[in-house]
Amino acid sequence: MPQALTFPGVYIEEVSSGVRTISGVATSIALFVGWAPRGQDDRALRIANFSDYQRRYGGLDRRTPLGHALKQFFDNGGADAYVLRLAGAGATPASVAIGQLTVSANSPGLWGNGYSIRTTQRAAPDNARFRLEVLDSANANAVVESFENLSMDDADPRFAESVINDRSGFIEVAVAADTTPGDATTPLASGVDGTVLAPNTADFHTALLANFGIGSVTDRIDLFNLVCVPGEFDPATLATLQGHCRRRRAFLVCDSDPAATVTSLGSGVAAALTGSDAPNSAIFFPWVRAPDPLQQGALADFAPCGFAAGVFARTDSTRGVWKAPAGSEASLNGATGLAITMSDAENGQLNPLGINCLRTLPVFGNVVWGARTLHGQNDRGSEWKYVPVRRMALFLEESLYRGTQWVVFEPNDEPLWAQIRLNIGAFLQGLFRQGAFQGKTPKEAYFVKCDSETTTQADINLGIVNILVGFAPLKPAEFVVLKLQQIAGDIPT
Repeated sequence: MPQALTFPGVYIEEVSSGVRTISGVATSIALFVGWAPRGQDDRALRIANFSDYQRRYGGLDRRTPLGHALKQFFDNGGADAYVLRLAGAGATPASVAIGQLTVSANSPGLWGNGYSIRTTQRAAPDNARFRLEVLDSANANAVVESFENLSMDDADPRFAESVINDRSGFIEVAVAADTTPGDATTPLASGVDGTVLAPNTADFHTALLANFGIGSVTDRIDLFNLVCVPGEFDPATLATLQGHCRRRRAFLVCDSDPAATVTSLGSGVAAALTGSDAPNSAIFFPWVRAPDPLQQGALADFAPCGFAAGVFARTDSTRGVWKAPAGSEASLNGATGLAITMSDAENGQLNPLGINCLRTLPVFGNVVWGARTLHGQNDRGSEWKYVPVRRMALFLEESLYRGTQWVVFEPNDEPLWAQIRLNIGAFLQGLFRQGAFQGKTPKEAYFVKCDSETTTQADINLGIVNILVGFAPLKPAEFVVLKLQQIAGDIPT
């Protein structure tokens, strides 16, 4: 009882309905990893379009496939992505010392040498304050950032380090003493790109895998659903990423070897890619031909993961995560062709092996024409054969994981179990009405069980509540069989 009853009269109490709405999580937040010419390398930054990537990571660069893959992702329907920059050995930020103030580019790389710093000391009696401006040397010293009324005194509310660091998109500062810098315009210098990390090299693999696992940069990201490492096709490295993706309930979009052919893939992908973590990944073949903006529109071959991830995101937003991201609707925007044009017979050799083919079809153009995971080989008979089935399960797992946090430390008895059944059932019923499950009725489509049968007294004594959720997934119509028969006319007798 929330309040003591002390005086005669009417008391009003608000009673909870027990309804805690479960919201479905996002399904197509992509994480792209690779070397970039600029950008912070100690965290993954979230971007909403390719312009964000250009501002923060330097845009397209011939030395890395990362920028092209991001552009292709957004061109094909992607709308939300994290970017994790890998920096090579020897990369250092550009910097300059102006009196007792040291100004450095906020990330290592040659890019910082293209900017200058201008300081302007205020006139007396306020000459303890100054203005700092960041100038773009390549654009007639245009001012790209300006910070007013700065102080070198760490007790001042406008202390330079407090105002600039973690706020500026270009620089960081360090104050050695409280001497105010005078008027000066000085270029940043000595920025070095260091080793350019190319996919499928030992240095790249070391830097890549160091950013996955407990306590790593990716471990601090709240949620990501798709993982792309453009241009990476080393089986051992991808197999390790498969394990990390499975632990994070994410899905790895793999690139095939650019030199692969239908013949070389005829015996399937490397055994390392088809292990126990393979359901959380899919591979796409061949590479995609598209105009390269860095070569005046000349055609070049690009890794398919950016295109495929964009198709995943577009399909999720228009049809739902339960729809296979393949078929006549799964067009590759921006593609002019494929590195290898396959026939139906060649496609038929690879599809049973769990290799998703990209095809050029009459009328429909360049499309994704496969929706199998790397557990999708016919001989395996896996329940996670299809991409939409696996991604639907990951969506449900993540949504229910986040939507049942309130259960922790609640009294473990029938009232709690009834609330759990109510809330999870309402969430699944909403998906059923959207057409996310098989079945004509909710009973055929899903079930939620949480009672004394799933949670025994021994479980209660151990502080455990067991919730059993089942769903009937929609599987794609991968093969369409038409049977034609002549109708024989009447024969007079």
